[in-house]
Amino acid sequence: MNIFKKSFLTLGSTALVFSGVLLIAVMIFLNFLYNEISTARLGDTAKILMNSIGEDRLTEIFTANALDPSAEIHLPVTADDAYRLTLINKSGDVIWDSQIARALVNHIDRDEVLSALEGREASARRNSISTGMPRLYYALPVFDNYGNSFGVFRLSFALPGFWAAISPASLPFFVFMCLMVLVIFCVILVYSQSLSMSLGRLVNIVKTGTKNLSGNEAAQPIALEFRSLERSLRAVTLELNTRFENARSEGSRLEAILNGMSEAVFAMDMELKLHLVNPAARSLFNLGGGNIENMTLLEATRSTELIEIAKKAISSSIPLEIELTFHTGPEKHFLIFASPLARAAAGGKTNEGVVLVLQEITRLVKLERIRKDFVANVSHELRTPIQLIKGFSENLLDAVSSQDSQQQEVSVVPNEDVNQKQLIKSIKIIHKNACTMEYLTNDLLSLASLETGENKTYEMKEEEIASLIDEAAASLDQQAKLKQIELIVESPKGLKANVCSSLIVQALVNMIDNSIKYSPAESKIWINAYLENEAVVFEVRDKGIGIRAEHLERIFERFYRVDRARSKEAGGTGLGLSIVRHIALVHNGRAEVESRAGEGSIFRIRIPR
Repeated sequence: MNIFKKSFLTLGSTALVFSGVLLIAVMIFLNFLYNEISTARLGDTAKILMNSIGEDRLTEIFTANALDPSAEIHLPVTADDAYRLTLINKSGDVIWDSQIARALVNHIDRDEVLSALEGREASARRNSISTGMPRLYYALPVFDNYGNSFGVFRLSFALPGFWAAISPASLPFFVFMCLMVLVIFCVILVYSQSLSMSLGRLVNIVKTGTKNLSGNEAAQPIALEFRSLERSLRAVTLELNTRFENARSEGSRLEAILNGMSEAVFAMDMELKLHLVNPAARSLFNLGGGNIENMTLLEATRSTELIEIAKKAISSSIPLEIELTFHTGPEKHFLIFASPLARAAAGGKTNEGVVLVLQEITRLVKLERIRKDFVANVSHELRTPIQLIKGFSENLLDAVSSQDSQQQEVSVVPNEDVNQKQLIKSIKIIHKNACTMEYLTNDLLSLASLETGENKTYEMKEEEIASLIDEAAASLDQQAKLKQIELIVESPKGLKANVCSSLIVQALVNMIDNSIKYSPAESKIWINAYLENEAVVFEVRDKGIGIRAEHLERIFERFYRVDRARSKEAGGTGLGLSIVRHIALVHNGRAEVESRAGEGSIFRIRIPR
């Protein structure tokens, strides 16, 4: 038996088995559908019959039976031999049956009766104990005047099984199926023999290497599909060669791009064995021009940090972006991009390696340090002259005020009084702006100190959260009283966290001060702390002017003001919330805000416990 005979016979057998399975599945589905349709029709009939009798009439029947079980029951319906109507009280006793006049057994153990007594419609299929015939039952609850189920209205009819219903047509159907299978197998056998002869001719052509056959072989018939096979194979070969050339061209282009990149690129498999390294990577880690096959990432870079980044990218199956500093030789800073290599597979994508791209950002880091140092240096340089301006303006103000109090006892020329008032006003302006500059430089110094925190160790220890909140609230109590604002502290006792107490108090003071400035007089501010998902949350909530949604993403930026006129009037520096965010970052946490314009704001610091 040749390959085509085997293939077609196998295909025919498979088709036969599949047809049988499909037939069985269809019959099972039809059986299920038969039962469902019969149940639905019986349910509709029961509801129509119940409506025709009337629920009030049924309620009267069950009520009368409860008072006098021997009372006769007359219903304005008749049931034929197919349908059987039964009334059952809440005790399970049959009080009326359309087909059986004798006393029947208690029906309290019937599933449909139990469900109806619980107030639900139900159906069941079984052999009737009373009649000994297979029947389909549908039970409806009968409710009293208070909505309680105290009886069952059950309708049933004799339902032959699905297989019994279709049995008369089964024999002709199976005879027809057997004849059809026999015809199909004969057709398959003849067709497979024809294809086998055609394939044999093509195989002989391939073996002999000749373009055409002669003799008996040339006279053998050949299928039309095989006549065009050679042309199709030539076309496929040409297409494959074209695609191969395109792939080689794309490979050369990719190699040129990788060679021209200033970033170092590593491509490796799941075991971190390298299979692609560009010249920038070779130069960075002094790999030279040697062969990198069977070399691991650790052998090439000697960096355990890169190993951890690559493993994390493989395990998480998502791209990563991490900053890394190399201290071998001159300090160098890199931005590492780790992306898993995925390939399509059954059931989704699977990882087959990872690509690391190292972008050097040493110059950017140095520029950022210069910027931070500039802010810190400028703040230090401004502190001394500002303090001098503030001090002398206070002295002038005190001198003028004392002179004014002495001259009140004698007569003073009106013009001199006006000039003196203008002088006092000017000095007050000088003093106010000097104070503003002092607040600004203090905030700049605090911010610069926090930004350079990588070289500074903050003393972290376990602190009582309630005491920190009390300290922050007490420092702003007088400021709140000037606006008649009530500070409400709700911190739970016993809550502790490992924090830098001075920074936490500073952050709370900034948040409370911000709420006081932008809350109306005679309002309330709630200060709270609680534990949520293994994180300590510090929260300051007010009913102030609120913040519009478009400003929420930038509210923690330095010098960012929602309303510059209002912020200037309130006396803020624009750095308070930025300091709050940096304090949260020092504690490996984050700052959050929730707000709606006109409804108030909620500021939070979330710190891992």
